[in-house]
Amino acid sequence: MAKLTLNVDAAVVARAKRYAARQGTSVSRLVEKILSLVVMRIAKDDEELPPVLARLRAELKDSKPDPTDYRRYLERKYR
Repeated sequence: MAKLTLNVDAAVVARAKRYAARQGTSVSRLVEKILSLVVMRIAKDDEELPPVLARLRAELKDSKPDPTDYRRYLERKYR
């Protein structure tokens, strides 16, 4: 299993932890499930996306990762 570092708003993390606990799972498992939904191929063209997936795709559509941001984050984290 690979390790992934994410920057997420503290309030979102707190809500995710509560939700995961109620579901009997971990935040890591929730993120894994959501990411697998994002990357899975849609079998049918006319099939509607679940609302959460549609929102994620819309948010990520024009985003381009910036390695400089990640480097800065790591420098602050490991000072």
